[in-house]
Amino acid sequence: MTEHRPSPMHPRSRSVPTILRNILAVVAGLFLGSVLNMAIVTIGPILIPLPDGVDMSDMDQFAENLKLLKPANFFAPWLAHAFGTLVGAFVAAKIAASHKMKFALGIGVFFLLGGITMAMTFGGPLWFIVLDLVGAYLPMGYLGGTLARATRPQPT
Repeated sequence: MTEHRPSPMHPRSRSVPTILRNILAVVAGLFLGSVLNMAIVTIGPILIPLPDGVDMSDMDQFAENLKLLKPANFFAPWLAHAFGTLVGAFVAAKIAASHKMKFALGIGVFFLLGGITMAMTFGGPLWFIVLDLVGAYLPMGYLGGTLARATRPQPT
């Protein structure tokens, strides 16, 4: 009896199994999205200075300091959230072996949960919370998937 070998086109014959590639997609998307987010948040106050006396690194005073910020000071955090999600979703969709758009949107949902947690924990101006939660996560997750040429998930 001869041993059955899958053809080179068979999914199991790939060098990296689908599940491992999909796990790598999520880890890489979350990592790179988070790194970009933190980089923009760190650079933001250099480009748009904080009001005198505001120290955003003091977590005990974080919520109080949010009340002292001017609208321009929220530009960098929004960009950080939007571009971090966009890049994370793009990377996840590019690396994923299957369900590319679902992985991109999953990255968006993950970062959205982080945004909701921050809003519930620290508050902030209502206009920023709405703009951030509505415009920075799921739309950017979808855009990241689209730019990576992922297809829309089909209803089941």
